[in-house]
Amino acid sequence: MSKRKLSRQQRWRIEKIQAERARRAEKRGDQDTEKLAAGEYGPEQQGRVTAHFGRTLEVAPAGGGEPVRCHLRANLEGLVTGDRVIWRAGQDGSGVVVARGGRDNVLERPDARGQLKPVAANIDQILVVFAVEPEPHANLIDRYLVAAEATGIAPVLVLNKVDLLPPEGGTLRGLLARYEALGYPVVTTTTARADGLDALHARLAGRTSVFVGQSGVGKSSLIDRLLPDAELRIGALSEDSRKGRHTTTTARLYRMPSGGELIDSPGIREFGLTHLDEGQVAEGFVEFRELLGRCRFRDCRHRQEPGCALIEAVDEGTIHADRFASYRRIVDSLDET
Repeated sequence: MSKRKLSRQQRWRIEKIQAERARRAEKRGDQDTEKLAAGEYGPEQQGRVTAHFGRTLEVAPAGGGEPVRCHLRANLEGLVTGDRVIWRAGQDGSGVVVARGGRDNVLERPDARGQLKPVAANIDQILVVFAVEPEPHANLIDRYLVAAEATGIAPVLVLNKVDLLPPEGGTLRGLLARYEALGYPVVTTTTARADGLDALHARLAGRTSVFVGQSGVGKSSLIDRLLPDAELRIGALSEDSRKGRHTTTTARLYRMPSGGELIDSPGIREFGLTHLDEGQVAEGFVEFRELLGRCRFRDCRHRQEPGCALIEAVDEGTIHADRFASYRRIVDSLDET
């Protein structure tokens, strides 16, 4: 069955009704004037989507308590994990979501057809997890950072399994120092030591965070340690390829004992950037920003053009050559698609 198209007036009316519901829920006490079923549902209250399963959601009450499986009202679509919602509890232990609250931001990524698909909403920081094994590549980290910069959500780099690093740190230490010099917070973690997650605990406290990264880097293992009561499946690392298998199937929000919230998103091997153009990719490299627009030619593509401000900065050493090469690889990959 094809989706019914709404007129402008119908969409305006739906948005108006949802806004009115949100205001009533904040006052805590007004009853829903449009009865869904007489006596079957309680008053409107605020909540947070903790998981999404098609036409049903898990909603955690704003005041605390266990998540409730809720259905969606007609014409209410596009909700994702992390959304603030207005819902009503049913007598049978279920509930119904009647309106969505405002969003601070939304994390989106392209699907197989290249169309943007929302993954989670109202996030304070994106934790880009990589590990000593499988060996991280700077270009993949840069892709995650560009994607994060495009959303406006602050990225944090998390190096897991640091117990596997050689005593001198190897090339990874130099790579981390490069990103720290650009202003990106870097957190190192390991589940092999009792104090291996202290820095991560401090970073998560009081914030809503989402983990992204390749399969096999230990996202689920970290969450299993951060939330001992959460039942998570941990995928084994393939001895042959040293790449992990996908284990998480839907984005889920967990409340941290420290007061923060953590969203675990499905494992992805590479964050697609096909929805971005060259200009947006360049903006995603933070050290490029003050130089953009200073090239001799207004249509400079930062390849071989004379007077290119970025190339001159690379020659002068103010932009790292590896970062510029990473930028070029990303742009070239856009051209190929």
